[in-house]
Amino acid sequence: MSKVDYIIVGLGLAGIAFCEQCLAAGKTFMVFDKGVEGASRVAAGLYNPVILKRYSLPWKAVSQFDLAIPYFKKLEEKLDTQFMYSMPVRKVFHSIEDQNNWFAASDKQGLERFVKTPLVKNENKDIQAPYDYGEVLETGRVDIKALQRAYENYLEGMSAFAKAEFNYAQLTLTDAGVQYQGYEATHIVFAEGYGIKQNPYFNRLPLVGNKGEYIIIKAPKLKLTAAIKTSFFIVPLGEDLYKVGATYNWTDKDWESTQIACEELESKFAALVNTPYDVVDQEAGIRPTTGDRRPLLGVHPAYKQLAVLNGLGTRGIMASPLLAHYLFEFIEKNIPLPGEVDIMRFPKKLEI
Repeated sequence: MSKVDYIIVGLGLAGIAFCEQCLAAGKTFMVFDKGVEGASRVAAGLYNPVILKRYSLPWKAVSQFDLAIPYFKKLEEKLDTQFMYSMPVRKVFHSIEDQNNWFAASDKQGLERFVKTPLVKNENKDIQAPYDYGEVLETGRVDIKALQRAYENYLEGMSAFAKAEFNYAQLTLTDAGVQYQGYEATHIVFAEGYGIKQNPYFNRLPLVGNKGEYIIIKAPKLKLTAAIKTSFFIVPLGEDLYKVGATYNWTDKDWESTQIACEELESKFAALVNTPYDVVDQEAGIRPTTGDRRPLLGVHPAYKQLAVLNGLGTRGIMASPLLAHYLFEFIEKNIPLPGEVDIMRFPKKLEI
């Protein structure tokens, strides 16, 4: 048996963040990830601290944000790979009332740092935005696929990564921890996103998931330098490519792209943008979301060697470093988790 401190299942944003916690503390680990499906791999990658639908801040938004930005910048340096790009996020206004709501939001405590009060004039004749935009400050995009590729290579160089689907039937619980495929660890952390529904220890947790689909379009005349938010996002990817999405489907739980989602997104895009374009790709993923919109962190009450880091939903970029820190400190130092994210808020879902 090869001995490590942790086995980590999943190398999305949550898994990477937990790896970084281990490395900072000198802990050894082995990661298993099948490397095909995953919400992180298809997400638009925007980091934006404001919920633009309600002009509010998410749970612990400032703490998350102030940890996440330097975290990703350090990862860029460590991996010698650029995957962070500063990019304005502009909310399309549809009425004078919408503009007034924006001005009111700029006076809210906490929001004033991120909400730019003056309107940004729409100067792109191909965008239907007669009431102009509101611009969020300190925003940008993380190329998550580039990050994951670089991080996989990094872990492979450490012999700490296996591209393989995790087989729960081969996991053995011992008095000292767990054993799995030739590895012995004190703890195992499940960060497998919606894959948790196949996990026999945590599959009763109320992670409902919703399917999101994006289309990738090529629009040479559009020339956007900012991400545009209305009822959907348009995110510039470079080379005249744009990510458009996403849909929300609470019933379909497969990873296949659908024609109906493509048509929905094209219809919304065409109502806002008047320029020739081609759909060049389509992506689908299942967001790991919960009913109360809070993540799922903690240790199984009956099996202390089993931990979970999940339920990040659409906020994985901002939330993953802070949540990984919370879980690591809980496992290693018994520092209590915030009650809002502790899985023990669902005790009946963890009964044997």
